[in-house]
Amino acid sequence: MEVDEELPRVLSWNKDELYQWEGFWATPSIIKAAMIFKETFKSNPNDVLLASSMKTGSTWLKSICVCIMQGGNKDEEDLLFKDNPHFYVPTIEGMDYYTKPLAHDLYTMSSPRLFHTHLPYRILPNSIKNSANCKIVYITRNPKDTIISMWHFFNYNHKYLENFFPLEEAVDSYCNGGIHLYGPFFEHVLEYWEESKKWPQKILFLKYEDLKMDPKKEVAKIAFFLGKPFGNEEDLEKVLKKCSLERLKNLEVNKSGSLFSNVHNNSFFRKGVVGDWKNHLTPEMEKQIDKVTSLKLQGSGLEL
Repeated sequence: MEVDEELPRVLSWNKDELYQWEGFWATPSIIKAAMIFKETFKSNPNDVLLASSMKTGSTWLKSICVCIMQGGNKDEEDLLFKDNPHFYVPTIEGMDYYTKPLAHDLYTMSSPRLFHTHLPYRILPNSIKNSANCKIVYITRNPKDTIISMWHFFNYNHKYLENFFPLEEAVDSYCNGGIHLYGPFFEHVLEYWEESKKWPQKILFLKYEDLKMDPKKEVAKIAFFLGKPFGNEEDLEKVLKKCSLERLKNLEVNKSGSLFSNVHNNSFFRKGVVGDWKNHLTPEMEKQIDKVTSLKLQGSGLEL
């Protein structure tokens, strides 16, 4: 499968050449991987797909689900100590970017399969969308913190450049057409939101802010949804401790190295706080994002 060179294309604020396919923006290699995934992937009844837009809590969610899926064996191996969470939960359309062989091949790994995507809901294979037993866990985040996290992420991984990418350009692209990798953000979120309302037993919709505010409640909710409820408080506390952002940030495997080409492992662990946007956005930028947020989410029942 090849990407049509006639597709709309732009040079994004972070200097990536992005193409628009099926209503979202991505690089040609990601689009090609998405095409193959959409056309060829066959889901299994107990597959678990983690989904998210960029910089909304994907790494944390992967860590939590790795521990939950391991179960409550007291002698279980601490996988997160050994490698970055992205090693155990492959991002489907990013497979060509991994710098080393993964623990499992997506198409041949044994059940239950746990994998991830940044792709919008409309791109998912019909075998996933039509399966009553294949589960999806989606996480999203306040759009202002999301854009700041994305801005820092791209600046960090392009740090050989003399100057930061202008934040004004990033905000403009974010608000006007959603021109950024995997954008537009609001359409991405709303597709999963609407589907989660129709199929709550199939799609669990999470907010990063809720996970930060009450991790015990949210992690227990995830475990129950995945059919792996905690047998006791001790098992829940163990997962919370293993997956705390502070611990993950300070593990040696996440301090150095690069699991994805041109992406440093430690760039996945910056602050992880709620409201960091207040340290970066001007009042004008704040109003710009609030205005488009209100417009896009109007009538949906979703608040971000």
